[in-house]
Amino acid sequence: MLVVSLMGALAAAICFGLASVMQAVGMRRMSAGGGPDVKLLLRALSSWLFVAGTLVDLLGFGFELLALRKLPLFLVQAAVASSLAVTAIAASVVMRERLGRGEWLAVASVCAGLAALGVSAGPEGADAVPRGFYPVLGACLVGLGLLGAAASRLPARLRTVAMGACAGLCFGVLALAARTLPELSPARLLREPAAYLVAASGLVAFLLWTSALSAGSVTTATAGMVVGETLLPALAGVLVLGDGARPGFVPVALAGFVLAVGGALALARFGEVGTPEAEPV
Repeated sequence: MLVVSLMGALAAAICFGLASVMQAVGMRRMSAGGGPDVKLLLRALSSWLFVAGTLVDLLGFGFELLALRKLPLFLVQAAVASSLAVTAIAASVVMRERLGRGEWLAVASVCAGLAALGVSAGPEGADAVPRGFYPVLGACLVGLGLLGAAASRLPARLRTVAMGACAGLCFGVLALAARTLPELSPARLLREPAAYLVAASGLVAFLLWTSALSAGSVTTATAGMVVGETLLPALAGVLVLGDGARPGFVPVALAGFVLAVGGALALARFGEVGTPEAEPV
């Protein structure tokens, strides 16, 4: 089952990476925006390519959910961040984006980091969550939504990275809630507060991320999102939910996490593949 979960994490990374290319192309004709705007989201959904990318994102979330059933959060979130390596490779093949030596090294860093995490990761932590866990997550989600709205008034560069980070943290709330789902039967999900947190955080994250994409540099937004969706959720998984590495493999896990996330950040510019310069000729 552990191998199946690892395959789920890799499949999620592939789906998220391909979806980023599709959504970036779908967003390229959107006018620059400011804060989280429902009208902007509706305009984005009028692009069939953006909608197709969103459907691929949903498939990726299904794979991520499968991975979260048996794997610690730090591994799954690093795998999700590594989707930028998939985006970079897809851009080099489909969009004729040229990868330099440093970028190929970043792809290799991501692969090496994921391999180290796969070797070192122990099973997921305890199923029971601390008392007050869901109210705290809910409060964090509300706070992040308000911060994202306030970030729309910042100068352009700060606005983009702040909204990207808020979107990433909302995706982190989603992962933390999904990690605690006891089972996936519809009847049980209707009674689980985690299920409602998953839905709400996914909606808020998607709205903030769409706004961040239209507000400025996608590279800046992507870097903010990667940091937001990996570092704090992974730390919460270790400190609150009991995730951990196999005995004696903590240094390997730390090195793998740094390699995977650092490589992903080095590839953040490939969120820009939807710009006209990157279109096929």
